[in-house]
Amino acid sequence: MKFLKKIKLASLLTVAATVSANAQGTQPVNADLNKNGKTEPYENISLPISQRVEDLLSRLSTEDKINLVLGTGMIGFEQITGFEAIDPPMEDKSFMLPGAAGSTYPLKKFGLPAVIMTDGPAGVRIMPTRKNSDKTFYATGFPTGISLASTWDQELTQQVGKALGDEALEYGSDIQLAPALNIMRNPLCGRNYEYFSEDPVVSGKIAAAITLGIQHKGVGVSLKHFAANNSERNRMGLNVHVSARTLREIYLRGFKIAVKESNPKTIMSSYNLINGTYTSADRGLLTDILRNEWGFKGLVMTDWFGGYSSGINLVNDGAISLKENYTAQQIHAGNDLIMPGTRMQIANLKADIKNGKLSEKDLDICVRRVLEMIFNSPKMQGYQYSDSPDLKAHALLTRQVAAEGMVLLKNEQKALPLNSLQKNLAIFGSISYKMIAGGTGSGDVNKAYTVSLIQGLENAGYSINGKLDNIYRKFVEKEESDLKTKLNKDPFMLIPLMPQPQLKESLIRESANTCDAAIITIGRSSGEMEDRPLEGDYYLTQDEHNLINNVSEVFHQAGKKVIVIVNTGGIIETTGWSDKADAVLFSWLPGQEGGNSIADVISGKVNPSGKLAMTIPVKYEDLSTARNFQGTPIDKPTDITYSEGVYVGYRYFDTFNIKPAYEFGYGLSYTTFSFSNIKISSENFKEELYITVNVKNTGNTAGKEVAQLYLSAPKGAIDKPEKELKAFIKTKLLQPGETQTVYFRLSPKDLASFNEQQCSWIADGGTYKVLIGNSSRGIQQTSSFTLSDDRIIEKVNNVIIPDIKFTDLRP
Repeated sequence: MKFLKKIKLASLLTVAATVSANAQGTQPVNADLNKNGKTEPYENISLPISQRVEDLLSRLSTEDKINLVLGTGMIGFEQITGFEAIDPPMEDKSFMLPGAAGSTYPLKKFGLPAVIMTDGPAGVRIMPTRKNSDKTFYATGFPTGISLASTWDQELTQQVGKALGDEALEYGSDIQLAPALNIMRNPLCGRNYEYFSEDPVVSGKIAAAITLGIQHKGVGVSLKHFAANNSERNRMGLNVHVSARTLREIYLRGFKIAVKESNPKTIMSSYNLINGTYTSADRGLLTDILRNEWGFKGLVMTDWFGGYSSGINLVNDGAISLKENYTAQQIHAGNDLIMPGTRMQIANLKADIKNGKLSEKDLDICVRRVLEMIFNSPKMQGYQYSDSPDLKAHALLTRQVAAEGMVLLKNEQKALPLNSLQKNLAIFGSISYKMIAGGTGSGDVNKAYTVSLIQGLENAGYSINGKLDNIYRKFVEKEESDLKTKLNKDPFMLIPLMPQPQLKESLIRESANTCDAAIITIGRSSGEMEDRPLEGDYYLTQDEHNLINNVSEVFHQAGKKVIVIVNTGGIIETTGWSDKADAVLFSWLPGQEGGNSIADVISGKVNPSGKLAMTIPVKYEDLSTARNFQGTPIDKPTDITYSEGVYVGYRYFDTFNIKPAYEFGYGLSYTTFSFSNIKISSENFKEELYITVNVKNTGNTAGKEVAQLYLSAPKGAIDKPEKELKAFIKTKLLQPGETQTVYFRLSPKDLASFNEQQCSWIADGGTYKVLIGNSSRGIQQTSSFTLSDDRIIEKVNNVIIPDIKFTDLRP
């Protein structure tokens, strides 16, 4: 058997694009009559779906059931790996959508269609071209997860979800494989751009908002990656050792919030192992916690080739090797759908049922959930999709959301917004001409265009220095041409950082004499399969340092301002260079309208209101995860211990009194705000508590502020972080002098920490401090209340026990 070496997962995700599409949608498959003129219960649309599902389940053969728990897709998989993939029957391939990630197996004899699944978090990932069609089928490239979270705006995020869901619906997709809400445990994780925050409350609330939006017209989501998938290197073979408290308080909590508040249709299990068991085969995780404790009613699917799902292992160097198949354990665990399936698994499952390794009861449980998903899908309802979503309206929304998610870290002497006289700009940095709209891998989107910073500034009426423009355009064009040649030879190579042209000091000085201000763009791309390097990525390259130093020195001598734009999917080190800039704006990966969005903020058309969802340390070594981020051995890690415990991000910095460069929740505005008149409904906590505070715009410009409520719990039987975020509210657009009263509610669960000894969520009796402000260290209003006695909030299952002995970090 031959294997293609150096294969990347992205290659397998793109081969599905070879299938054809039905642009007119499918006719309703809820048949009125069968061939004998009789309506069967499962065909009767007037009956409850649960009744129809039970009737159909009773009619399925074992072979039918196995087909339903093994997904299809990945056309061409066998040519790449030597394994024979499960493809839809040829006559049913019209159900497929070019570029879709996969589907369920269609059972035509029962009228069951193939339910289509598309990536991903930043937009509907489909192919823009199709056979026998001159039309292009672009999708909107929305701002990525880190940008959405930085808005701290649940209502606005829900609007993005609605737009994304509409595009999925109109292109014929049933399940959007998003959102991704793994915790930003460390800034080097390659997929942080897809995720939301270092904090589970922000992650869960933003994920719930986008889920509610996507699912508003029937398209389902797949929350991912469940759970503890916080790094990319050897993600398919990495065993995460984590304590029960850390897992529940940090890495599961966001998922719990999203499940409780938005009822996602599906959840995707992650690649990694937790305490020695693959998540896709962990009954404690998928059944005891997810279903029995949280009440999740939907379907669980594997990540593509995840865990034991395909009987193969895509190892870190790209080679493919056989390994034992454990599909039966996945089904027993409650992982209902294996994506994508292989012919080998069909034989294995048949044998497992025959020899008793897998019970028919366990199989029926998973089949029932697959059928419920299918019956509830737009495809089964016969939705007539148009292939023509409102891309113009979605582009306008993208422009707004990206601007509101940008975080202004520094603004000395009101360098921003540019005034009406500052119209002639000197633009530096290769990324100014080639903006990075989104990440790579399944989070990429085939969009019609990306607005560069240069285009955005020109659209806003700014003039660009011609000599610099000429040099950068030629340089970037050549770099892109060279990269294209390299990609033709190796389509799966990691995209390198675009270098900087060498500029003569005389040219910089000439531009300082003729231009009103300088803008420098620093950019970073990241994605699946690998994490970011420390040098030359998290830390700037020497060429980038030289550029910032040279430009700032010359422009400051001329009395001109220097603005640095950071176009990246995660945080970077700022301490070593930010003192050279007058203003620093993190634009994140802002989607296809990025250049226009940045111009809106720079010009003052939009007042920035974004806040950091991840702490920026002074130096990388200040992070609690700096010494154990990727695990061991470093080249191909197989084991990682989350020994920092619950002290991730601001919980660590604030508890251990380590000063960050910029704290969690931080972000400047072109105006100022004050917090006042905190009121608490009672000094003694019983069943709930209400807190109000006034937020006033004390400046001269309309703007929005984020009120953040932190709680400092009494020290009881276990150690506690110095403070923890419990709720947040973004104000409306406040005019100068305007005040808004914001409301918070605290429930018993907000007071609780997880006590491993009692296997319970417990709120310790004592005094709780309420801290409200605009960042974790920008507290402006305080109050307190008392809980009279210790209170057990929830007793839970004692599952996912650590497989090695270790001690979590404590103050």
